[in-house]
Amino acid sequence: MIIGSKEFPLGKRTYVMGILNITPDSFSDGGKHNRLDEAVDHALRMVEEGADIIDVGGESTRPNYTMISDQEEIERVVPVIEAIRKKTNIPISIDTYKSKVADAACQAGADLINDIWGMRYDPDMARVAVKNNAAVCLMHNRKAIDYKDFYKNFINDLNKSIAITLDSGISKERIILDPGIGFAKTYEMNLYLLGHLEKLHELGYPILLGSSRKSVIGLTLNEPATNRLEGTLATTTIAVMKGCQFVRVHDVKENIRAIRMTEAIIHG
Repeated sequence: MIIGSKEFPLGKRTYVMGILNITPDSFSDGGKHNRLDEAVDHALRMVEEGADIIDVGGESTRPNYTMISDQEEIERVVPVIEAIRKKTNIPISIDTYKSKVADAACQAGADLINDIWGMRYDPDMARVAVKNNAAVCLMHNRKAIDYKDFYKNFINDLNKSIAITLDSGISKERIILDPGIGFAKTYEMNLYLLGHLEKLHELGYPILLGSSRKSVIGLTLNEPATNRLEGTLATTTIAVMKGCQFVRVHDVKENIRAIRMTEAIIHG
């Protein structure tokens, strides 16, 4: 798989996507990186720690989040992406479900569109991805927790996203799937997916796990978002053991250490 100028051989190791939130209200690090210099410094720190991709987000998507305008989101992310791109050629992901934001971000230097609605919110998103030759990450989501048969409905939802993406002209080699831990799922559903990640390989695409500091960890350990590192490392270890090719995390250094140790044990 190629993202930007970097090739990602699949099956050799688990790659790390470092989270950079340019938001005042993200659930665990809102407001920490709102200034341009702070955001760029944090991105470069994650690169030094070994991140393979930097994921830039300008709107919080935590439960009960406040939607902002396309223009405000663009004004948050574009200067940061431009500044990061001047410093490093690391692949950059734009975390958005809005096509105008995705287009502006790609023009600024983003290489991957990370869409929490899996191309099913904005009908123009797939066209923007094709126009910019961007890779895409399709996350599972739905408007309500209204499943009749959870796993069957979950897979059907992902297949709809895949069909939209392929029909638009995006090649299979440019697609990553994300099970959407914490999005339109109960605590038990989240645990089920974490325990059965290997089943997702049946769909035939690389899998990205985004469970860093999520509520499923908080509910299990009874800890706030700022104190969920150990729980996150457990989910990352599970992701490696179950063959996930990517993980999306806040704490890059610690997660890379957990990944390398797990891979050493698995591969001898």
